[in-house]
Amino acid sequence: MTPTHCQEYARVSRRSFLQGGLASAAAFFFGHHLITLPAWMPRLALADPHIGPRGDTLVCIFLRGGADGLNIVVPHGDTGYYQKRPTINIPRPDDRQASLRAVDLDGFFGLHPALAPLHSLYRAGSMAFIQATGAPDESRSHFEAMDLMERGVEGSGIYTGWLARHLTSLDTGNHSALRAIGVGDMLPASLTGTVSATALQTIADYHLQGQGEQVGQMQTLLAALYNQGDDLLNAAAQQTFATIDLLSQINTARSPVRGRAYPENELGQGLQTVAQLIRAEVGVEVACLDVGGWDTHIAQGGSEGQMARLLDSLGSGLAAFYEDMQPQMNQVTVLVMSEFGRRLQENGSLGTDHGHGNMMMVLGDNVNGGRVYGDWPGLQPEQLTGPGDLVITTDYRDILGEIIRGRLNNPRLAEVFPGYQVNERGLVRG
Repeated sequence: MTPTHCQEYARVSRRSFLQGGLASAAAFFFGHHLITLPAWMPRLALADPHIGPRGDTLVCIFLRGGADGLNIVVPHGDTGYYQKRPTINIPRPDDRQASLRAVDLDGFFGLHPALAPLHSLYRAGSMAFIQATGAPDESRSHFEAMDLMERGVEGSGIYTGWLARHLTSLDTGNHSALRAIGVGDMLPASLTGTVSATALQTIADYHLQGQGEQVGQMQTLLAALYNQGDDLLNAAAQQTFATIDLLSQINTARSPVRGRAYPENELGQGLQTVAQLIRAEVGVEVACLDVGGWDTHIAQGGSEGQMARLLDSLGSGLAAFYEDMQPQMNQVTVLVMSEFGRRLQENGSLGTDHGHGNMMMVLGDNVNGGRVYGDWPGLQPEQLTGPGDLVITTDYRDILGEIIRGRLNNPRLAEVFPGYQVNERGLVRG
C-alpha cells in the first residue's frame, strides 16, 4: 500500500467512523499489518447537561420479538386464558395432574415454571411484575413498535432515545467513558442521541482477546486517523482511548461470581459482564442488553418447549445476577420489557401471533415488590382489543418514568418523555 493510498484510506476511514457512530467493526492496515478493531467503538458526547445527584445503575433487558406476556405472568384466575389456549397454556398452580405448572404469585397470577428461580425474589419483596402494560401504538409491527418504545414517544419528530434523553437531561458529574453501555454488537435505539455510549460484547473484547501487544498499535493507528484537526473526531478518539484504558484495569479473574453460576449463553455472559463493570466502579449508570428469539409464531410450547427454554435462561440469568450483585442491589434496578405481547388465541401452528398488551418485570432491593401491578382488563371477547388482544391499562412510560424519577434521581420527566404525563404506581421507593 503506497503512502498516497494510506492517506486516502485514513481519510475515508475517519469519515466512515463518524458516519457509523463509531460502533461498527473495521479493519485497517498499519504499516504491513492488518489490525482489526472490535465492534464496540464509542459514540460522541455532545450533551449540554444539568448537574444532579446520581441514582441507581439501571440494567435494561429488552426481549426482542414480542414476548408472550400471558405465558410469562400467567392469569390463571381468568377462565378466558384457558378457553383460548387449550394446547399452549400453563396449567394452574393447583393442577395436580400437571408435572409443570404455574408458580402462584397472588392467587390470580402465576409465573411460568421456568421462572421459578425468581419466585423467592418476588416473595422477598425485591421483584415486581406489571401486567396489561405496553405502548399505545397498535401497529403490531416489530420495527415500528420497537422504534416507538425505544424513543419513548408517540409518532414521529423525535429521534433520540428515552435513555439518551435521561442521561442528557441529568449529568451526574460522571464523565466515565462507560457511563452508558450496550452489551452487544451495536447500541440500542434507546441510547441514540447526544450522549456518550459504548457498545461492547465482553470485557475481553476490550482486552483484544488477551493480545495486549496490539494496544500500542491500535492507539498509534487511531492517533493517525483522528489527528487531522477535526475536534469532533479527536474527541471520539479520546473517548476510545479512555475506554480502552479504563477496561484494561479490570481484572476479571479477581471478580468471582457470588451465588449461582450464570447460564452459559449470551444473556448470562452479558449479565456477568455488567456485574463486573458495576463492581469495578467504573461509572456505569445505564446498561442495555438484548435477548432475541421471542417471535413465537410456530411451536411456542407451554410449560416446555421453545419459549420455556428462553424463559429458563432469563430466570436463571436474573437470579444469578441478583445473587452476584446482592450487596449492591440497593443501588441497582433491573427492568425487563418487550415491544408488544401476543394474541390471546393460540394459532394453528401451536404458536401465537403479534398482539398488544404485555408484561414488564422490575428487580431491585428498592422495588416495592411482592405484587403484580396493573389493572387487569379481562380476557373475555368483549374485553379484548383489535383482533383479540390484551388491552393495555398501564402505559409503559409510567413504569419507566417512575424508575427514572424515583431510582435514577431525575425529576425532568417532561424532557425524557415529551408530551406525556407520567402516572406513578408506587412501584419503587424514592
